[in-house]
Amino acid sequence: MLQGTDKLVTLDNAGVFRSGRWLVKGITMSVSAGEIITLIGPNGSGKSTTAMIALGLLNTDEGITYRKENLRVGYVPQKLSIDWTLPLTVNRFISLTKNISNKDINFALSLTDTSHLQKKELRTLSGGELQRVLVARAIAVSPELLVLDEPVQGVDFNGEAKLYGLIEETKKRLNCGVLLISHDLHMVMSATDQVICLNGHICCSGTPEVVTSSSEFKHLFGNKAASTIAVYQHNHNHEHSLDGSIKNKAIAEGERNQNLNHSKDKSHA
Repeated sequence: MLQGTDKLVTLDNAGVFRSGRWLVKGITMSVSAGEIITLIGPNGSGKSTTAMIALGLLNTDEGITYRKENLRVGYVPQKLSIDWTLPLTVNRFISLTKNISNKDINFALSLTDTSHLQKKELRTLSGGELQRVLVARAIAVSPELLVLDEPVQGVDFNGEAKLYGLIEETKKRLNCGVLLISHDLHMVMSATDQVICLNGHICCSGTPEVVTSSSEFKHLFGNKAASTIAVYQHNHNHEHSLDGSIKNKAIAEGERNQNLNHSKDKSHA
């Protein structure tokens, strides 16, 4: 364990060896309070494995892992295993495995704009509503570290923009560190401080601008993807609300890119 650091989580040359192969190897990264770190990469590249190491749910076979003592973690998994026949309300779901005060539940529901859903059963929610409830459940523990594994699965475009705006707002309100896994490169690039591109190891890392211009990124995702991704200069002022310019900026940029891609497709038809 590393000592004398103010990081929430630090991985130093971490690797996991299973079934005769390295799932990930040589992973060095850290997450501090008030920053969003995004893991990207193709399927099977080790994104979820790296997140599990950071969470302390997976032991490493090499390297060193540090986590702040008594670190409070909120986690939104990629897949939710639940019996959908259960009459489980949102309010009950949030406090199902932990003793959470009504004050903290109400704060989390308010922040995620899901207060009106608290008496609804989970099985009746739309994809976007369910994802925001999952984020609310993670927020309710007042996390120092928030880990989100593909949080926008099954959500439409506008819902994605709202969720990424919510993640930014949560970071600002709680001053928590965020470790985000995503395939949604257009949206992610607008809200992250640092991008780490994985393919069993770290191919490249840095600001969104640095990563998208790197040869390693272009090799994994193609020149077309690299050239069409809209990269914003991250705003460290953080005075945007969930319903303000962060969301509008993401929506507008996403629509612009969709139009550009549609025009390109027509020109080649």
